[in-house]
Amino acid sequence: METRLLKSEEVAEILKVSKAHAYVLMKRGEIPTVRIGKIVRVRLEDLERYINEKAAQNENPFSLRVR
Repeated sequence: METRLLKSEEVAEILKVSKAHAYVLMKRGEIPTVRIGKIVRVRLEDLERYINEKAAQNENPFSLRVR
């Protein structure tokens, strides 16, 4: 079993957002993380799931949440 673990910089690069915004998404739990001691990583498949869920929400304009 090979699981690719991404650093926060890689998550930010893939999402085309700032590193700070990637941290916020990870801290909120929107993107699940894996902790190895003090190190925090994101499994590639979890990031792909997050992206697919967001894309599906954008396809249905009535699913947008109002804050």
